[in-house]
Amino acid sequence: MRLEKIISTALKNADDDSYILSLMVSKRANELAEGAEPLIKVDKNKVKLTDIALMEIAEGMIELDKIVDE
Repeated sequence: MRLEKIISTALKNADDDSYILSLMVSKRANELAEGAEPLIKVDKNKVKLTDIALMEIAEGMIELDKIVDE
């Protein structure tokens, strides 16, 4: 999937708020950097952590409620 489509889908999952999406991506990318395993099948060493976070959000694996509650 093209990055533009991934971002568009992820934005819908963040209530169409780019600020919220950036917070979600940042938090998840930090978790991945600290050793969390990706929720999607991807090589963490070949794909940027922010791209992994975007893909997870776009696929609905990371939800806004989880980010806000933590």
